[in-house]
Amino acid sequence: MSEAAKPEVVIYTDGACSGNPGPGGWGAVLKSGAHEKHLHGGEKLTTNNRMELTGAIEALRFCLSQNAKMKNKSILIFTDSVYVIKGITQWIFGWKRRGWKNAENQEVSNQELWVELDQVVNQLKAKGYELTWSFVKGHAGIEGNERCD
Repeated sequence: MSEAAKPEVVIYTDGACSGNPGPGGWGAVLKSGAHEKHLHGGEKLTTNNRMELTGAIEALRFCLSQNAKMKNKSILIFTDSVYVIKGITQWIFGWKRRGWKNAENQEVSNQELWVELDQVVNQLKAKGYELTWSFVKGHAGIEGNERCD
C-alpha cells in the first residue's frame, strides 16, 4: 500500500459489560501516523451492544472534532462487533425506511445510539471522509483490539 493510500486514522473500538445488562465500558484506540489517542468510558447499567455502539460513536466524534488537523479523508474502523458493522453498513437503511422498525415491525433496539452513529457518520461523509468498517476477531491477539478490550 502506498503512503498516499494509507488511512489517515485507524480506529479500534470495543465494548463489553459484566452481565448483560450490567456494569460496562467501552474503549477506542485511534492511530494517526506516530500519534495515538485513547478514549474510554462506561455506565453502571448497560448492555454489550450499547457499549460497542458507544465506542464507535465516541471515536468518530473525536475524528469529527479533529477535522481541521486531518490531511487526507480516510478512516479505517476495526471492531469485533458484527452488530455494529452490519447495523451501520446494511440494516440501518431498512430501519430508517421503515421509521426505525426492524424486519419484524418492532422498534429497533438502541435506536437513540443508532441515530447518533448515523449522524456522526453522515457528518464525516459530508466533510468528504471515507469510512471503512472492518471486522476483527476479538481476543485473537490483535494489538489494537486487545488494547481496547
